[in-house]
Amino acid sequence: MQSVERRLQVLEDIEAIRTLKARYLFACDRKDVATFRACFADGRVEIDYGAVGKFDSADALAKVFRDMACHEHMIEMHHGANPQIQIVDDNAARGTWSLHYSLINTQTKGLTQLAGYYEDEYRKQNGAWKISKTRFVATSTLALDYTDAVAKALFAGRAPPLPG
Repeated sequence: MQSVERRLQVLEDIEAIRTLKARYLFACDRKDVATFRACFADGRVEIDYGAVGKFDSADALAKVFRDMACHEHMIEMHHGANPQIQIVDDNAARGTWSLHYSLINTQTKGLTQLAGYYEDEYRKQNGAWKISKTRFVATSTLALDYTDAVAKALFAGRAPPLPG
């Protein structure tokens, strides 16, 4: 049986990881590149965001985030839910999260709704939990065009089409 101290530490670590993911999602919506970047571990990370790309550094992902998403015409909402977090040891954990994502692009008159899940790994650096590996798997996507004030489906299916 684990000691009370160990059980309390596990609960504190799980709550710290929940807070980390909430900070990450909020930074996405607020277009806060510095906070977004700070959610990831320093050094080598593994990031697979499907159609957005694969990255081996948080700095590379932060650049793509800044270039693609950080515009006034990109109105986003990231809603994470159903966290399943497992503490592996004092410095490693993993988790799975559901995501519901909405994007209104006022420039192109497009609306995207995306659902899926994150498969994350975390490591503790300098006493703080950080995302060290993450993969997003799309489970449903709906893309609409509202150019003529009438919604027209551009795509409906599991994973979004690749850009280009």
